[in-house]
Amino acid sequence: MRIATITGKFQGTVAERPDPRPKNDIVVVKVHAAPMCTEYTMFRDGEVYDRLGHEAAGEVVAVDRCSRLKVGDRVIVQPQSACGGCPLCRSGAFIHCTSNRDLLGETGSAAGIGTMAQYLLQSEAYLTPIPEGLGYEHAAMACCGLGPTFGGMQAMQVDAFDTVLISGLGPVGLGGVINARQRGARVIGVDSNPYRAELARRLGAMAVIDPRQEQAAQQVRDLTGGRGADKALETSGTAVSKPFLLDVVRRRGQIAFIGWKGQLDVDTIIQKGLTLHGAWHYNHHDVPRLLQVIQGVSSQLDQLITHRFPLDQVQQAWELQVGGQCGKVILQPWA
Repeated sequence: MRIATITGKFQGTVAERPDPRPKNDIVVVKVHAAPMCTEYTMFRDGEVYDRLGHEAAGEVVAVDRCSRLKVGDRVIVQPQSACGGCPLCRSGAFIHCTSNRDLLGETGSAAGIGTMAQYLLQSEAYLTPIPEGLGYEHAAMACCGLGPTFGGMQAMQVDAFDTVLISGLGPVGLGGVINARQRGARVIGVDSNPYRAELARRLGAMAVIDPRQEQAAQQVRDLTGGRGADKALETSGTAVSKPFLLDVVRRRGQIAFIGWKGQLDVDTIIQKGLTLHGAWHYNHHDVPRLLQVIQGVSSQLDQLITHRFPLDQVQQAWELQVGGQCGKVILQPWA
């Protein structure tokens, strides 16, 4: 099979690897849509790697001893390789599993755990059947396109009475605009990228604030009647965004942190009575509700997905992501 690889700084290419093999509950999925996420930072920084990607939707093409799936089933591939049996997995918090399986070792395969490839491996427990009528690209938004911010909003119980501030309007933050608007909340975006600010407005953000402006925090207060945002999601992954959110979220407000990196001021957290959530993904038991959201926001997803590239053009796809002039980018391994 063919896979995407990073061979050096700003160097991406395609390589050949043996097709993976199924074993027991681990099946082989033919990847039809592989959304691209933070791997572009590895491309930018020159981290040589060939197990790239953690988002995909595709078709089951090989099974061994499965009880739920058969060849031909269309599925969403959940990230990681959780054990499925520990208390965290049983509660639906599989993303926090501390006993992840070695899918390559169990199957004897040389490759198959990166989604930027023609085939991949996953246990049947973490392959979600795609509802009839839902295409691969939209289904794949159940990963990082809509998934992390959906999980954050579930934790904060975002509803139509809330003003939600979203820090960072990359693909994850833009997906957060869709999730918040679907719940009826008002959305304030925070980003300095004009392309993404305009896309956020088209997706339903009532305002987008440039955090570099001296009066950025005051703009949030002006838009919220002086109170501050009820709830916020941090998706930018920048250190400077954390203190900004502590400042602009109202007393007794909530913040869900999705973007990694940064420090927090405990004094401010206690003084304002804030509730903080680590929101890397969503609870597996909430898959049916997320799929309902996806089926109801087709037009917004068509705007969120701005570019598509065949596997051969992964270099160009990563270059586009580095430049930031895109929403969600889809890699097509069979195009």
